Amino acid sequence: MFVRRPALVLLVVAAWTVGGLWLDSQVAGRGQFALGVLTATVLAALLSIQPTAVRLQALAVVAVATIGEVIGSLIWGLYGYRLENLPSFVPPGHGLVYLGGLALAALVRARPNALLGVAVGGAAFWGLAGITVLPASDVVGAIGCAFLVGVLVCTRRTVYAGVFVIVAGLELYGTALGTWTWEATVPGLGLSQGNPPSGAASGYVVFDVVALAIVARLSEVGRPIQSSRRRSAAGSTGASERISSRAASTLPQTSQSKSPRALPSPST
Repeated sequence: MFVRRPALVLLVVAAWTVGGLWLDSQVAGRGQFALGVLTATVLAALLSIQPTAVRLQALAVVAVATIGEVIGSLIWGLYGYRLENLPSFVPPGHGLVYLGGLALAALVRARPNALLGVAVGGAAFWGLAGITVLPASDVVGAIGCAFLVGVLVCTRRTVYAGVFVIVAGLELYGTALGTWTWEATVPGLGLSQGNPPSGAASGYVVFDVVALAIVARLSEVGRPIQSSRRRSAAGSTGASERISSRAASTLPQTSQSKSPRALPSPST
């Protein structure tokens, strides 16, 4: 998918991630709400320079990821945020993460295999380390990484690789600041997970896959409707032109349109 000005997009996403999460650690509820408004403004500004398809995909990711956040954090309790809520900057933040992944993929489009190799290698190494050498056991992360590697190898979509790189940095930074904390075990399952889990990016990839599928489906549904409207509009225009043509042909000719008769010359 084509993204405009990828270097600018990636720079803004990186800067806002670092600065925004640090600001969140310094504020309370009202400040966090203001941070959410600013994050939404940054997302809107970046989307304003993007094609319609990218805008729709990013907004779909925001919607799907927000549902995932409500389930994962507030209902299931896989992780919790610093103020025990769903921060207002999180939904638009998912849109920024998606744009960052697109931008990174666009910047390395001449060497897509390099980005895919980094993502596959990084996910495999991190997932394996979580069940072998890391201090905290991370079975869930290993499962997530295995899923992610499978998706990358099968689809070879560089945007998913870009999202993995962005999310890996985001998770390590966010948990280090204490913006959110993952539980040591998955509630109800008892499986161990790291803080962050190595496979956290797999959740983001699921959000992206579902969002892209929704946008594609809506496009398929809307295409016949748009075609029907175009045919209807074309038919109406053609009918109007035919009516106008027939009306013009039946109008009586005026005296100005006839050749004037020669007047008899006066007798002398």
